[in-house]
Amino acid sequence: MNVSSVSQTNRNLAAVSFDPELTPGARNAVNVCLRVRPDEKVTVITDEVTREIAAAIVRELEVVGSAYRVWVLEELAPRPLSDLHQEILDDLESSQVSIFAVQAQANELKSRMQMTDVVNRRKIRHAHMVNINRQIMLEGMRADFLKVDRLSAKVMELVSRALVIRATTAAGTDLTAKLNPKYRWLKTSGIISPDKWGNLPGGEVFTTPGLVNGKLVIDGVVGDWLCAKFGDLQQTPLTIRIKGNRLMEAHSSNRELENDFWRYTHTDENSDRVGEFAIGTNIELKDVIGQILQDEKFPGVHIAFGNPYGAHTGAEWYSSTHIDVVGRKFDIWVDDVQIMQNGRFLLEP
Repeated sequence: MNVSSVSQTNRNLAAVSFDPELTPGARNAVNVCLRVRPDEKVTVITDEVTREIAAAIVRELEVVGSAYRVWVLEELAPRPLSDLHQEILDDLESSQVSIFAVQAQANELKSRMQMTDVVNRRKIRHAHMVNINRQIMLEGMRADFLKVDRLSAKVMELVSRALVIRATTAAGTDLTAKLNPKYRWLKTSGIISPDKWGNLPGGEVFTTPGLVNGKLVIDGVVGDWLCAKFGDLQQTPLTIRIKGNRLMEAHSSNRELENDFWRYTHTDENSDRVGEFAIGTNIELKDVIGQILQDEKFPGVHIAFGNPYGAHTGAEWYSSTHIDVVGRKFDIWVDDVQIMQNGRFLLEP
C-alpha cells in the first residue's frame, strides 16, 4: 500500500495550496537532483513555516508516483528540538530518499546530526534544505544543476591533487589552506548520490583542510541560526583571524554579531577549529542574498568551523557545532593556477 494513503499528515499537506512559481524548483529537486523513482519511498521532514514549499515538493512526488511519508516537526514535539523524534528516525530506516525542508532554530544541530547519522549509515539520497524559502526556490533551485555539476567536476579535478589553495579579496581577505592528502574532497553539486547527502540548492566542493592560516573578511553571511538573525553582512562585515586552524580573533562593528559568533565557536573544544574548506560552484547565482543555504554555493571560498563531516572527508576529530562563513568576490589560486578572479571562475563549465 502506498504510504501516502495512510497518513493524515500526508493528506493534509497534499491539500495545501501553493504558489505555482514554486513548482520549477520543486520539480528540479525531485527529478534532477534526487532522481526519485516510482518504486522508492521518500521521507519528507518539514515544519509549519516551510509547509507551502513542502507541499510543492510533495506534489512532484505524487507526479512521480513514489510512496512518501511527511513529518511536520511541530506536530511531534516543541521546538527547538533537543532530539529528533524517534518515529522520524524509524521512518528513515525504510526510505531510499529523504528531504529535510525546515527553518533552523538555535541549538537544533544535534537533532539534525541524528538524522544525518541514519542517512549516512543507510546511504539515503538526502536533500538538506535548511532555511529554504521562496527566494531560494525561485533562484538557486532553478539552476541548471547539470551545468553546475560539470564545473564542479573541473574544480574537483584541480583541488583534489593540490597542495595549497590561497584566497584573497579586495576587502582584505588573505587566507591560505594547506591540504591534507589523507582527507577526501567531496562534490555536492546538486546531483545527489547515495555516497554523500547534499544541500539543495547545490554547488560546492569541499574537504577538511590540513592547516588554515590568515585573515578572512566575512562580508557575505554566517551560518546556522545566526544567518536568520544577522542576514547579509556586507554593511557590517565580521573580520576573523585564523592561526594553525584555530579561530584567534573575531571583530565587527556589530558587537552582537561578534559576541554571538564567538560564543558559538567556543561551544566545545573543537568549535573554533576549521573543519571545512570549500569552493562554491553555483555559477547561476548572482549575489549573496543573506541565506546560508544558497549563499555557501555562491562562487568563492567559504570555510566552516566545527564538525568536519569526518564520515565523508576522513577527518578523525569531532565537534557538536558547525558554522559556515561566506565572503564575496574572491581571487583563488590552486597551487600556482588562478581559477577565479573577482568572483568569476576562469574555468568553462
